[in-house]
Amino acid sequence: MDLPVMPPVKPMLAKPVSRIPEGMQYEAKWDGFRCVLFRDGDEVALGSRTGKSLSRYFPELVTGLRALLPERCVLDGEIVVPVEGRLDFETLQARIHPAASRVRMLAETTPAAFVAFDLLALGDLGTMDLPLSERRQALANALQGTRHPLYLAPVTYDAELAAEWFARYEGAGLDGVIAKRPELPYRPGERVMLKIKHERTADCVLAGLRAHKSDARAVGSLLLGLYNEEGTLQYVGASSSFPAARRRALHEELEPLRTGHPEEHPWARWREEEAHEEGRMPGAPSRWSGKKDASWVPLRPERVCEVAYDHMEGDRFRHTVLFRRWRPDRDPRSCTYEQLEEPVRFDLAEALGGR
Repeated sequence: MDLPVMPPVKPMLAKPVSRIPEGMQYEAKWDGFRCVLFRDGDEVALGSRTGKSLSRYFPELVTGLRALLPERCVLDGEIVVPVEGRLDFETLQARIHPAASRVRMLAETTPAAFVAFDLLALGDLGTMDLPLSERRQALANALQGTRHPLYLAPVTYDAELAAEWFARYEGAGLDGVIAKRPELPYRPGERVMLKIKHERTADCVLAGLRAHKSDARAVGSLLLGLYNEEGTLQYVGASSSFPAARRRALHEELEPLRTGHPEEHPWARWREEEAHEEGRMPGAPSRWSGKKDASWVPLRPERVCEVAYDHMEGDRFRHTVLFRRWRPDRDPRSCTYEQLEEPVRFDLAEALGGR
């Protein structure tokens, strides 16, 4: 491979803001794996955000993109997996599997796609120093008439339309809106774009904690649950963003909730692998966790806290949630899935078409 821009490349990143700014180029925020794609003749390489290769996990993309891409190019974009008209991150995650046979099976049953939104090189020309407006026009020209699995990310310069996308296309699995300055050159690894993500709140039951990795007398994370229709407390995620002083204060504050009868806790069977098939509990075995210590401290499920989250992945929070406040006015048993807002579903094809 011999290109004007060679792997690995750290992609340009975004920092969060609370509202959509004026006077920018706007794109949807795709809920997938960030990927810098390299093509030089028959060679196609998929590089992750950290620079590691993703090619072995998406063999159908390597083959499919070779037939659609310009002969020599470097693109920034997102690998996504559409399922029933919306992006499915959980299905995408399943691709990172050590067994090649498993990867091949998933490539056939839930094939991935690549959404391109920036151009780093084309032919013998490196384009990273060009302003975004010129890179975008060159990208659109290079990807005319593309088809699955290659898509050109729709863009707009209309902040009102971007706000409509933000509200309308969450039901297709999109994660928010990205705003970029049209004059911006490509700056690898720097947080020079802006991201506006969805945020909601939920009242959750505090049912456990993990100690901080460097201080046993400080809270590392709070483990949260919601009751399902059968009245079973399901683990839905964790909150872990606390200043050091707050972590130590929480440890002391929550000490009285430590249960003297852990066998009576709703998640008492968390060490049993089959128990995780019956319901959601912390400490589930995962290829992501490896040999990481998954132990936690059970607390009596008597306290309720309000947390902020962006969206759900199945029956759990997609990301770590933000602690907002205690809710002493709430009965833990009233903290059910029914309180969660469900975004209106929209077909992914409409979002990709930018209509």
